[in-house]
This record gives sequence, C-alpha cells and structure tokens, in this order.
Amino acid sequence: MDIHRFEKGWLVASLALIVLFISTVAYVSAVTGVDMVDDSGGSIDVDNVTEDDRFSDPRVEQVGENEYDVYMVAQQFVFRPGSEPFGPVRVPENSTVNFYITSQDVVHGFQIVGTNVNVMVVPGKVSEITVEFDEPAEYGILCNEYCGSGHAEMGGNVEVVARDEWNTTDGGGS
Repeated sequence: MDIHRFEKGWLVASLALIVLFISTVAYVSAVTGVDMVDDSGGSIDVDNVTEDDRFSDPRVEQVGENEYDVYMVAQQFVFRPGSEPFGPVRVPENSTVNFYITSQDVVHGFQIVGTNVNVMVVPGKVSEITVEFDEPAEYGILCNEYCGSGHAEMGGNVEVVARDEWNTTDGGGS
C-alpha cells in the first residue's frame, strides 16, 4: 500500500500530539502535586443526613489555631450554611478551611468562584476539600451541576473576614 507523503506527515503529527497530551497529563498528575478529589470523606446514609453528627447542624467549627472545618449540606436549592436563610460561611483570614459537603437529594456541584475549588457533591458520599484563605474577601458559591428547576438560583457566599472582626462576632457566625 502506498501512502502519500502528506498523509504520512499528518499521521506523524497526530501521533506526536497524542503523545504530547498524554505526557502532559502524566506530568501534571505525578510531578506537580495536583491531587484529584477522592472519596476520602467517606459515605453517609442519604436517608438520615440530618441524624449524622457531622451534618445534623451544618456549621463552621474551629479545630486548630488557624484551621476550621465546614460541615455543609447541599440540597435543592440551597447550601446549608452558605445560602439564605442560613447565612454565609464565615472564616477568618490566614486560615485553612476543610470543607465536608454532602447532598441529601440529588447530585450538586460545589464551586467557590475565584478559587480552584470545584467538587461534585453526590448523595450518600462526603466530598472533602481543603482551601487556604489568606486575605479578607467575599467569594461566591455556585452549584455547577444541574439539580432541578431552581438550579439557576442555587448559590451562596464564603466571607473571609479580618481576624479581629472574626474574634468579635460570637465565634464567627454560621
């Protein structure tokens, strides 16, 4: 079989691009330390989310000098805490925040706008992700997985406040 030289050129270029793409993905995952979110948060009984100790009272909890755990429930069409009427997630500046998020109804997305946080929230699973917030700012929370007719209005806020403001607000709210 005789292959034209232009076809050979395109074939070689295509194979080179495939090798380049695979090498890039391997490099990013192995060398740069970018981690994929896994199921390390564990499982939860989807029918009894409100009876689980972690999620019966969704909250922000201080667990170290500059470390906070946020226990959040996503449900049609709010984040508890994060959305109205539950209030924003409030944490002080220069803190490490561990988010533990579950859903009690359908698949939701959890994205903090302006950060690299983007997690799928699956009923029966606990999604876990850690974020460092350095300076006071306000970040939007979005659901980026279609979850029903009110999906477009599902959002909330993370408020990173100055440390002295945090200390004067009954434990930081939420």
